[in-house]
Amino acid sequence: MKIVVGLGNPGVKYRANRHNVGYLILSELAGRLAKTPPKAKFHADVLDVSVNGGNVLLLCPTTYMNNSGRSVSEAVRFYKVSPEDVFVVCDDLDLPFAKLRIRGEGGCGGQKGLKDISRVLGTEKFPRLRFGIGRPPDYMDPADYVLSDFSREEVKELALSLKVAADAVECFLSQGLATAMNKYN
Repeated sequence: MKIVVGLGNPGVKYRANRHNVGYLILSELAGRLAKTPPKAKFHADVLDVSVNGGNVLLLCPTTYMNNSGRSVSEAVRFYKVSPEDVFVVCDDLDLPFAKLRIRGEGGCGGQKGLKDISRVLGTEKFPRLRFGIGRPPDYMDPADYVLSDFSREEVKELALSLKVAADAVECFLSQGLATAMNKYN
């Protein structure tokens, strides 16, 4: 069993925000893999899917970004999975737009959802995919930037970029971390 966590904030107000790219990537995956609508469980929207015969839980916490660990810890305890079987998908201010970075472990880099998940799991040793959203303009506070919608130019590239990111998640699930890192970093 693997758990893939897409980080974001719930509600219409945040739907197209940069900070919700984790939700957007899992939505792309759900469109490919799910045969049923999501259910509410673990303070999240969840879908049970199969990838190459393996069970996968797609989990989008509805606790808001900074409290994502609550949802993740409930699912981890219920399914009794190790942190290495939790794959977190989130935005990253320090990567150029649409650049992907997959790692098997690491710090939070200021990403508060990752920080909360690390806190509740008691480790930073869990795989993650970071999707670049770029740096804010000099005049803009980073907190306001992540909660703003993608620009018109970014939206033109976003659909394809989300597909590539979803491909990377599927590669991780079916071929492992090393292959996903070699192919998508």
